[in-house]
Amino acid sequence: MEVNNNIVQVWDKNFAKSISAEEIDQAVQKVADKINIDLKGKNPLFIVVLNGAFMFASDLFKKINIDCEVSFVKLSSYVGTQSTNTVRELIGLDRVLTGRTVVIVEDIIDTGITMAHTLPLLKNMEAEDVKIATLLFKPDAFQKDYHIDYVGIKIPNDFIIGYGLDYDGLARNLPEIYTLVE
Repeated sequence: MEVNNNIVQVWDKNFAKSISAEEIDQAVQKVADKINIDLKGKNPLFIVVLNGAFMFASDLFKKINIDCEVSFVKLSSYVGTQSTNTVRELIGLDRVLTGRTVVIVEDIIDTGITMAHTLPLLKNMEAEDVKIATLLFKPDAFQKDYHIDYVGIKIPNDFIIGYGLDYDGLARNLPEIYTLVE
């Protein structure tokens, strides 16, 4: 992986910088500000969806100033640059959710399949209220019918990498977001 003039090559594909680190930080702050207001006094449990959301979650929690707890789940619906339309639960949740306010922390919501799989599971675990926070949202790709409570940035339906998002395992460590160049 090599970055040169705002272009990065990962494996066989080129990506152009599309969202700067500063824009990401502003979006994270916007999400945190709204959560801090909406969930004050509720001690929510944040459930971070790995692997992609780890960078967003890390930066988000630095800006959250309410009492809260955090846990992690690992879900996957992508292979390469394509959604498989099947959600694989790789690491499960081991917390009691009964009566809790839960915030699912996602890196990106595109088709919505991962959340459509996850929301009923959390309701079955008797969570009182389930909210969704995502750094990135692709409205043109979204195929489901549920509310997303906290959206950092709406983006086009392009394949992206960086800031936690990968292409076949690489590029999660980039501090900016890059879009596939066809």
